[in-house]
Amino acid sequence: MNDRLDRQLAFLVEADRLKRIERASWITGRIRRENSAEHSWHLALFALTLADQAPDGVRIDRVIRMLILHDLVEIDAGDAPIHGTYDAEALARQERAAADRIFGLLPDDLAQGFRALWEEFEAAESPDAIFAKSLDRFQPPVLNLHSEGGSWPEYDVTEDQIRSRVGHKIAKGAPGLWDWLSPKLTAWFSSHS
Repeated sequence: MNDRLDRQLAFLVEADRLKRIERASWITGRIRRENSAEHSWHLALFALTLADQAPDGVRIDRVIRMLILHDLVEIDAGDAPIHGTYDAEALARQERAAADRIFGLLPDDLAQGFRALWEEFEAAESPDAIFAKSLDRFQPPVLNLHSEGGSWPEYDVTEDQIRSRVGHKIAKGAPGLWDWLSPKLTAWFSSHS
């Protein structure tokens, strides 16, 4: 029993390091950048609050679990801003190695379950994962709209880039959220061009 608890607590202490990972996104009011732990918490709250936007059959409890776990690999791999430049294949290798290490801290039953949820989120093929991925793509533009464009000016982001990089992912799992966001993007970029 002590070994199991030791491993659970080792994982939890390691997970605390996610608070150190700074993201490109700003918190509302552009006071400071969001960290990855805050992002995961906020996404879980998005899922809970916007559950009525999920397609039929989506299990919000599973979506929340995915969202709490999805960025733990950033402890080792760091955050890769969607509008940044990076080698996607190299990042995927780093994230898989991070998942091996971080989830490997847990007792086997938890390690397998958490890893399976993480992989399901990454694949974005199940209804739960598609909705979770939609929320992951929806939250940053919402924050940017409430933070003077947030990271968009820094990365020279255009409305077309947002539509091509995140629009279809949001619309696939949460069409009502995309219908809400799309005209707000147009309005913001029209007034800031």
